[in-house]
Amino acid sequence: MKELFRKIQPYSGKIFAVFLILFFSYLAYNLYNAPVDGFEEKFVYLLKKHGYIILFAWGMLEGEAGLIMAGLLSHTGDMNLYIAIFVAGLGGFMGDQVYFYIGRFNKSYVHKKFKGQRRKFAFAHLLLQKYGWPIIFIQRYMYGMRTIIPISIGLTRYSAKMFALINLISAWCWAALTIVPVWYFGDEILKVLEWAKDHWYLAVPIALIFGGSIIYYFNKATKKVDKKGRKNED
Repeated sequence: MKELFRKIQPYSGKIFAVFLILFFSYLAYNLYNAPVDGFEEKFVYLLKKHGYIILFAWGMLEGEAGLIMAGLLSHTGDMNLYIAIFVAGLGGFMGDQVYFYIGRFNKSYVHKKFKGQRRKFAFAHLLLQKYGWPIIFIQRYMYGMRTIIPISIGLTRYSAKMFALINLISAWCWAALTIVPVWYFGDEILKVLEWAKDHWYLAVPIALIFGGSIIYYFNKATKKVDKKGRKNED
């Protein structure tokens, strides 16, 4: 079993890509054939029927939107809160493990594919050297570095077992910190969503302004990260 695992590790990135293509193709097929009318009804039906599967895949991509969905479905009773946290965390864990092994066994591919991200990789290495394992724990909250850090750690000689352990605990904490508040404030969030649905002409510009502000903030934060990486590299 270990020998088989070692053989497939160098192809983890390709296996990950194939899995995502097949998964989303499966979801698209089921969405089209859902036995209800209207896109919104079809989407809700799909979430209720395949919620945990969708949540696992969404967790692999580390999308907070999937966790918010899980929190709302847990609030309405269509999901179990504890299972949702477990599944979302497991998905997040698997996603970062894939990135880690892409760095560990595909170094030439990483150097070629991420040529324009060299400064971020250098900064990620410096963070690991300076702070050690806590950087693995908090990397999910570092916009622009979520993919870079697991791959960059894979490029080093850092223990794969230690990375997996910290990554697993971190993933479950990340899932709980997002899902639980949404579950707890579910009624208020559902009221806001209902208001947005009825007043979309007001909700759309508000969402654009709010979303644009977040993108601007994180882009600014990412530039600061690049500047720090450049200074440390120089």
